[in-house]
Amino acid sequence: MEIRNTTVMTEFVLLGLTQSRDLQLLIFVLVLVFYLIVLPGNFLIILTIVSDPGLSAPLYFFLGNLAFLDASYSFIVAPRMLMDFFSERKVISYPGCITQLFFLHFLGVGEMFLLVFMALDRYIAICRPLHYSAIMKPRVCYAFMGALFLGSFAHAFVQVALILHLPFCGSNQLDNFFCDVPQVVQLACTDTLLVEVLIVSNNGLLILLCFLGLLASYAVILFHLKGCSSAGKRKAVSTCTTHIIIVFLMFGPAIFIYTRPFRTFSADKVVSLFHTVIFPLLNPVIYTLRNQEVKASMKRLLNRHMTS
Repeated sequence: MEIRNTTVMTEFVLLGLTQSRDLQLLIFVLVLVFYLIVLPGNFLIILTIVSDPGLSAPLYFFLGNLAFLDASYSFIVAPRMLMDFFSERKVISYPGCITQLFFLHFLGVGEMFLLVFMALDRYIAICRPLHYSAIMKPRVCYAFMGALFLGSFAHAFVQVALILHLPFCGSNQLDNFFCDVPQVVQLACTDTLLVEVLIVSNNGLLILLCFLGLLASYAVILFHLKGCSSAGKRKAVSTCTTHIIIVFLMFGPAIFIYTRPFRTFSADKVVSLFHTVIFPLLNPVIYTLRNQEVKASMKRLLNRHMTS
């Protein structure tokens, strides 16, 4: 296989979510309303954390970055999907497809790493409270974010490198509403078994290790909380419960999509819709709704701007 063979394919045709015009209209309205309501909420979370000196703890630093990554992630698929609802022929160029695929994996893996760092932060805060301020210094948090972006870039680069070495010379129809690895690999006009094994191993191993590690860490935290005072215990359990909800929202669809052979299932598009559009915007909102400090700071920020 040679890279020059990929020039045969200049564009991909996206088949979209459904061929029913009525169902397309319903999905368009629902996604647009959700997008216009929840996306500003993510930016409000970022603004609140940045503008309030009282929210300078590492927990809020990571929450602000989670809102930023999720908001950025939502721009990769949703805007183009909304515009494609009005197009009879939904076309994306080959470079555009590769770019979309790269940022999906770059930001998606970044979110996974960030959830791991948030779990580590909660573990130290709850299980090693006397050492928390000495360990979780600002430079440590910035180092975590640097490692996050380097690791995410390396992962996304591997995905793109494997795709670029595939020849495309047959059908150019992607049975989805965006470009992702499973659908693109299936269009290659060569034996893709080795590429599938490499990609599934790369994605699947990373996702499962992060998922199982997160579950184990929160199990240890919740076990440790059995000996805490009632007030502190309730607050810590609430925080951990929120993290666990976000973990399942993010990792459930990812495990379904990326840890199995590249075969088409009827639920693929629905799972992909929630994974790329709905859940990313919900993650920071779910966390904020259960965090009294952020909610109180957000109310003060809104009141200050409304009265000024």
